[in-house]
Amino acid sequence: MPDPLLAVRNVRAGYGEAVVLDDVSFEVAAGQSLAVLGRNGVGKSTLLLTIMGFTNLVRGSLVWRGEEIGHLAPHQRPRRGLGWVAQEREIFASLSVEENLTVVSRPGRWNLAAVFELFPRLAERRQVRGHHLSGGEQQMLAIARTLMTNPSLLLLDEPLEGLAPIIVEELTAAIRHMPGDSTLILVEQHADIALALTEHVIVLERGRIVHRGRSRDTLRDPALLDRYLGLTLSDSPHASG
Repeated sequence: MPDPLLAVRNVRAGYGEAVVLDDVSFEVAAGQSLAVLGRNGVGKSTLLLTIMGFTNLVRGSLVWRGEEIGHLAPHQRPRRGLGWVAQEREIFASLSVEENLTVVSRPGRWNLAAVFELFPRLAERRQVRGHHLSGGEQQMLAIARTLMTNPSLLLLDEPLEGLAPIIVEELTAAIRHMPGDSTLILVEQHADIALALTEHVIVLERGRIVHRGRSRDTLRDPALLDRYLGLTLSDSPHASG
């Protein structure tokens, strides 16, 4: 079997002396999509922050394309092909949509035409400055801007948080229409949506992985979802996907 794109092995990490993740291990192959689920405060965002180098890695290893990257500074990891969309979005407020995108662009299939096709709303707003965009438009821009770096792995941290239902639908459709060979780790509170958008899933509880499996099978297991997430799926269109 080919080596995984990313291997997280026996990771123990946190902030200062506080440990949030304990003995976390999983792999992501090129072209795979992985949902990371769990209740609030169990370490989901900390996992992405650890992959990007913003936490204290106490033990374990992060292997990217066969290279140990646990020692690399955060600014070095995007250069290796890791793309992270933080919860805070962090767009350049004084720049236009187009300027936000072009200032970070790197060669690859994601260019202005490609991201504007994925997010038509951004094409319509291409000359609007970041601080004049709605929250949903800023989230679209944050994702599009990261895609413009042409990452090999896209990390999305709660991209649907606090957004209006119509924007949730637009963002969900955009993620679904990314090329099939895209590699994605999605942290999301909307478990039904996350499971519908991904192939594989891990569930965290108290900083440890307590479930791993195929997203489709997990979506069909209401007892498991209730036990680990306190979630009873509704009859929403997302729950059947």
